[in-house]
Amino acid sequence: MKILVPISLLFFACTEPAVDNSTTAVTDSTNTATDTVTKTVAYSSEEKVIRTGNTTPGELLAYAQSLIGIPYKYGSTDPAVGFDCSGFITHVFNHFNINVPRSSIDFTNVKREIDINSAKPGDIVLFTGTDSTIRDVGHMGIVNSIDNSVVSFIHSSSGKANGVTITPMNKYYLGRFVKVLRIFRQND
Repeated sequence: MKILVPISLLFFACTEPAVDNSTTAVTDSTNTATDTVTKTVAYSSEEKVIRTGNTTPGELLAYAQSLIGIPYKYGSTDPAVGFDCSGFITHVFNHFNINVPRSSIDFTNVKREIDINSAKPGDIVLFTGTDSTIRDVGHMGIVNSIDNSVVSFIHSSSGKANGVTITPMNKYYLGRFVKVLRIFRQND
């Protein structure tokens, strides 16, 4: 028996006005022969939780790394055109059928914040925009690695790299740092 229940989601470009352009279905299937129940909810704007299913941080990062070099393009989630920061995150997670908020600021209330010293590959890192005195989230990336306590993250940058790149958490980004979000339960 399958029941489809629409959940309205709002998606936003990094700094564009809200657009309601998507509906996600919740699939609830029950196999009475084995009494197994499968539920899939990728993102609920009410719960502020991102569900990753069976996708691992390693799978997500391998795909993200395959996009290195794609240019920066404001407001885009299309690899043929380029990505902005949240468009990159949206594309990478959506590749695995994981729905996420469309804009970086909409990640502000996503559960679960962790200390940067506990960051692991696959966690999301949030930053202010280029004006670090305005403490609203305006940029984001995915923690790629931690080497000698230095966090590196993969993101789409409008800066010198001008596209998808891996950047170490340097003084510039530490000044813009807002928080790290634990997305994958495998990282607990």
